[in-house]
Amino acid sequence: MDDQKLKRVIGDIYERLFTRYGPQHWWPARTRFEVIVGAILTQSAAWKNVEKAIANLKQAGALSPDALRRMPQEKLAALIHSCGYYNVKARKLKAFAGWLGEQYKDNLDRLFAQETGELRRQLLDVYGIGEETADSIILYAGNKPIFVIDAYTRRIIGRLGITTHSNSYAAFQMLFTDNLPADTKLFNEYHALLVRLAKEVCRTRPLCQQCCLNPSSRALDGGQFPCQNS
Repeated sequence: MDDQKLKRVIGDIYERLFTRYGPQHWWPARTRFEVIVGAILTQSAAWKNVEKAIANLKQAGALSPDALRRMPQEKLAALIHSCGYYNVKARKLKAFAGWLGEQYKDNLDRLFAQETGELRRQLLDVYGIGEETADSIILYAGNKPIFVIDAYTRRIIGRLGITTHSNSYAAFQMLFTDNLPADTKLFNEYHALLVRLAKEVCRTRPLCQQCCLNPSSRALDGGQFPCQNS
């Protein structure tokens, strides 16, 4: 697929998803720090279980960097038990809270004032924060234009037969950043829409007849755009 055709396809996918599902209002959190906590807790976890954990943290008065630092790790793990890997995630939350205090005195304005590339580099140096989590923090808490890649996005792109030069996170990310304007709202909405499609339709066992990207509807590229259901 040539560059211009790929750009049209990436844009058309978004238009179809937005037409079907509308705005997603993601990330569902009241504060930037809550977004960060959610981004860490959602690793290998269903969002409904993350919501339970965040509710527990709120009830315990533990949804702040200082409270996380002060709380014994065992107690923190018990509060976030619902989202799995709770001992490891408790350590990750405490590591981030400790780092934020040491480096930025808990000031998120200072943190997000960093240039995007430098901010990402710093986040990736924190224990427990990988590329997807770092980019979720940058996009949803920092309101900076970076495209989040997750397993859902890889699944959809793979089934649509769109290829990248490698299977790396960066290669999938470039698929979007090279073919879309660097717009925070667009990246936010696009990623959220892909997640919605993957959860409701493009599941492990896909419901292809319900999919707005199905080639039986108006073809994505003026011709058949086959979905590979494996």
